[in-house]
Amino acid sequence: MAKISIIMAVYNAAATLRPAIDSILKQDFQDWEFVICDDASRDESVDICREYHAAFPGKFILLSNDRNRKLAYSLNRCLEVASGTYIARMDADDMSVPERLQKQLDFLQTHPDIDLCGTAMQRFYDDGTLGAVDRCPAFPDRFEPHHSNVFNHATILTYKRVYDQLGGYTVCPRTVRGQDRDLWFRFLKAGFKGANLQEALYMVREDRDAIKRRTAKDYWISYCNSMYGYRLLGYPWHWYLKPTLGLLKCLVPYQAVAAYRKFQARKKK
Repeated sequence: MAKISIIMAVYNAAATLRPAIDSILKQDFQDWEFVICDDASRDESVDICREYHAAFPGKFILLSNDRNRKLAYSLNRCLEVASGTYIARMDADDMSVPERLQKQLDFLQTHPDIDLCGTAMQRFYDDGTLGAVDRCPAFPDRFEPHHSNVFNHATILTYKRVYDQLGGYTVCPRTVRGQDRDLWFRFLKAGFKGANLQEALYMVREDRDAIKRRTAKDYWISYCNSMYGYRLLGYPWHWYLKPTLGLLKCLVPYQAVAAYRKFQARKKK
């Protein structure tokens, strides 16, 4: 059976790191290696990773950046040493349900025309309450980025050959907060095909403070990323209006965004 390399970047995640790693240890599928890159954390994240490395010989590969270099760079370092046929993503503040990897692997092995498999993800809060379930289209095509998210980044399982052909993640100012969307643009441009399981096999921690931290600069970077992708995929010019109007989101108070998230959670129950 083919091995899966799970890649994860860690930055000041000591408060949530153990449940994230434990969720991989509890997977039904056990032929995996966990490649973790610490992005110059200032808390106890590195010490926690070292504990698992010592407790589970041969299962963990630990890397460290000399300074904080952000997600795209850190994930590329993981890809450089990953030895699995398949690559799975995982974030340091989330959790995977036990059957996640097995179900995604089964899907890819029974659908040889599909190069990447994502899943739906269940939002949850630190107090244990659940938020909305985020689902992406079952079989997104090259026009999907104009309409919705293509894949939930942290949920994906794909072939290492896909990352190799795409050259990993793009490291530049445009992708500081949009490395996943950039990857989907290039994935679709290369002719790869992906699918999304509609079952929520991934638990994503809802960070209420993240809404407050989004700045006008973040929205501008997202806009630039969309412009790059739209040109890459040859979208018609009138489609450019949607991401341009999206810049107005920076004017929406974070309280309104938080309220909308709560409404989504109630609506989808």
